[in-house]
Amino acid sequence: MDGKRIRGTGRGRKTRRILARGGIGVAQRLNDALGGWPGVKITPMFGRWGYFVGQTLFGCFPLKAKEHDLWVRLEPADQARALKTPGIVPHRRFGARGWIECRVESPGDVTRARRWLRRAYESVTSRPERD
Repeated sequence: MDGKRIRGTGRGRKTRRILARGGIGVAQRLNDALGGWPGVKITPMFGRWGYFVGQTLFGCFPLKAKEHDLWVRLEPADQARALKTPGIVPHRRFGARGWIECRVESPGDVTRARRWLRRAYESVTSRPERD
């Protein structure tokens, strides 16, 4: 396979340009920053960029340039502190599992988002690995 097609049944389709470039706008800024962290794998999944360490998802951001809601999974103490920050709300479905949502629309928002993503990353990397 030449790497330019997505596997599946039928003829296949070309890889979308946004995927080939690693995102656009703030998504690209986030992906560039997180891609430099040791052990982080960035994978498109279900219309979002998924941020993984090993098999553990710790955050995700939309592929579409029109969407701006970053999801981050935090430890309970960090989640409580994050929810006191203006603009951060519990995730609409997974808030009880430690997930938060925040809007990331500008370069300034990327800096704030990276701080919460760093906390999520550190909590994942500090856990003992499961078999």
